[in-house]
Amino acid sequence: MNDTATQPAYRVDSLIAEDIDAYLEQHQNKGLLRFITCGSVDDGKSTLIGRLLYDSKMIFEDQLASLESDSKRVGTQGQELDFALLVDGLAAEREQGITIDVAYRFFATEKRKFIVADTPGHEQYTRNMVTGASTADLAVILVDARKGVLVQTRRHSYLAHLIGIRHLVLAVNKMDLVDYDRETFDRIVADYRAFAEEIGIEEFTAIPISGFKGDNITAAPSPNTPWYEGPSLVEHLETVEVAGTAAQARSFRMPVQWVNRPNLDFRGFSGLIASGKVKPGDTVRMVPSGKTSTIKSVVTFDGELDEAVAGQSVTLTLADEIDCSRGDVIAAADDPPQASDQFESTIVWMSDEPLKPGRGYWLKLATQTVTATVQEPKYEINVNTMEHLAAKTLGLNAIGVAELRTERPIVFEPYADSRVLGGFILIDKMTNATVGAGMLHFSLRRAENVHWQPTTITREEHAGLKNQRPRVLWFTGLSGSGKSTIANAVEQKLNLMNRHTFLLDGDNVRHGLNRDLGFTEADRIENIRRVGEVARLMTDAGLIVLTAFISPFRAERRMVREMMEDGEFVEIFVDTPLDVAEARDVKGLYKKAREGTLKNFTGIDSPYEEPENAEIRVNTVDMTVEEAADYIVSRILPLK
Repeated sequence: MNDTATQPAYRVDSLIAEDIDAYLEQHQNKGLLRFITCGSVDDGKSTLIGRLLYDSKMIFEDQLASLESDSKRVGTQGQELDFALLVDGLAAEREQGITIDVAYRFFATEKRKFIVADTPGHEQYTRNMVTGASTADLAVILVDARKGVLVQTRRHSYLAHLIGIRHLVLAVNKMDLVDYDRETFDRIVADYRAFAEEIGIEEFTAIPISGFKGDNITAAPSPNTPWYEGPSLVEHLETVEVAGTAAQARSFRMPVQWVNRPNLDFRGFSGLIASGKVKPGDTVRMVPSGKTSTIKSVVTFDGELDEAVAGQSVTLTLADEIDCSRGDVIAAADDPPQASDQFESTIVWMSDEPLKPGRGYWLKLATQTVTATVQEPKYEINVNTMEHLAAKTLGLNAIGVAELRTERPIVFEPYADSRVLGGFILIDKMTNATVGAGMLHFSLRRAENVHWQPTTITREEHAGLKNQRPRVLWFTGLSGSGKSTIANAVEQKLNLMNRHTFLLDGDNVRHGLNRDLGFTEADRIENIRRVGEVARLMTDAGLIVLTAFISPFRAERRMVREMMEDGEFVEIFVDTPLDVAEARDVKGLYKKAREGTLKNFTGIDSPYEEPENAEIRVNTVDMTVEEAADYIVSRILPLK
């Protein structure tokens, strides 16, 4: 067994409450550095973190006993301690010998506190690595000295740089397995430097280490590498500049998380200061409204402060009664951030389901949540060659550049200037799963130059002239279900009742408005988006709009619903079984789809998602067209 494994100095007895208080008091004034370990599979990330915890005496007595037992039972180092087991906590990780999830660990030295994230090396779990890197100030890129720079070394280095980590350590690990050979180390450093220059990494610190043996990990230089004169890993981690210091030097920004109103006499705005400093008397601006005021007080749970800085959570009170709510940003009055609704961005796709261009996703940026649509990517980035590849979508772990649009202007700064106001995640509206993470580059000029032109006649006046309430009657169902026939019959009945209507039929709009679109999933989404925009304009004109589209996806029907005023969207599900619709196949489309000559046909090789809560459902098996039309009209009246 390794001699260090039995040294009692590394054992920490269980702490009682007084010991914990004393420990926290001893370390509370130290700076905090967040960093990640990343690289390829089996480069020794978990072992390195285990060694750091062990050498910093952050292992309790019962943990060490468990480590000794687990090392003998499932370890990979024979009779010696397997430090990776301190971090690889999931059973699946221990069985496979790889890290799957992100494991966070805390440790401290005499000079600094640390939170380290052990991120997965396998390509399948790249999305987990992005999660760990999103809050890190430094990345330790591990390379197995026997293998050199690999694909995942490049991928993780590119992602760390992309996410904004500017402090990189190239830790050439397992030097003990190459007899601490200097030429091997120098060759790996040269290979990595060539790649780093390609992707814009200006500098990095290279350290030869052995996580298992402990070489060049702590302050003492290793006698096995007399040719290395640089700092040990811990020495470097203790002296690197923490990002919080730089954030304090920038202009003041605080996204409002909530309006603090405990009683009628107090109204404050709470949030985490993203950058800069603030104190009573400072002039601030609310963005996007642009209104200004003066800071009256800076309040915390422990009382008022004379000044607050980046990284602190505070409540600000203002000298004036100004409308400000969650999602707004309180900023320095003379240097506010921008607001826009169209951007260029880099997106890291994190879902097994590929990106659907044109589909509405929730976009969360700081405390703002809006609907956003991503356009077809400009290109996908090959992280091995840095080539820009043509792409119509993004798959799992793909990185691409694309334009995105939000339903309303959001407050932002380029990611290069602010992680808080430039970084976002995308969430699937149906599953609430996080599907992507991204960085905003800049707003598009057309977003800044195009404004809403106010008009004198309102939509209410348009509707009043027609003596009706605008509606969108959205007929959805399989091809051949009878949507167009029933919609036409409903319009006839409404016309006889002197209602002002217009029917948008799925086939008809593809002769003009949507003649450039095919039937791929992305084109179907764009087809419905355009129809929704036209329908909204028609409701602004006071019309009752009838639409007859297959509209197979719930997400797009929901997107159109969200375009309309409350209560104006009426979903009508023409519920016809597939075999009945296929039997009515007057156009011969189902036959072609069955033969394979017509691709992406709904119900055959493209899905149809039935409405879950349609306002109206009609069954054309049990109803005639006339009966279905009468039923629908009776349900939507009165229309005024």
